Amino acid sequence: MSTTILNDEQLRYPTGKFKAPETYTPEYIEQCIETIKTLPARLRAVVVQLNSTQLNTTYRPGGWTLQQVVHHLADSHMNALTRIKLALTEENPTIKGYDEAAWATQADVKLPLESSLKMLEGIHQHMVALFESFNEEQWQRTFFHPERNITYTLHLSVAMYAWHSNHHLAHITQTMKQWFN
Repeated sequence: MSTTILNDEQLRYPTGKFKAPETYTPEYIEQCIETIKTLPARLRAVVVQLNSTQLNTTYRPGGWTLQQVVHHLADSHMNALTRIKLALTEENPTIKGYDEAAWATQADVKLPLESSLKMLEGIHQHMVALFESFNEEQWQRTFFHPERNITYTLHLSVAMYAWHSNHHLAHITQTMKQWFN
């Protein structure tokens, strides 16, 4: 059995860095929505296999534990849902960023994963219901991220959160390869 050693970039970005598409075809949007829709079940199917020692393993040196990754997904996508709703109800609102690393060290990261898995199920149901209802004008609605100095359309948001879903799921599945073949 040969073991492939991954470099830091491969460990950080197992699915590659996010790259916005040049165009948002209906098929591409549908694929992004499907990714978001299925993440909670795909994530649950993977993490139920892990014991507490495995959940407390980092996905890379200096990185988060797998437990922190799961809780981060809930935190991040909770913020995403808020940003989407703000974009739908306000004109290019300026959103508030948050310190993801600081959030990942709060006491709730010690909670059982079920709390964040349930959150993700509900959040993703809401996200999918919204995305599936959008007309072209709604897809073009925006919010402004002051720390990144970027204006995001909701098209960009669906693509980014589909990538984010697969990105963190890959952190977990890539780490699991050391235990399961």
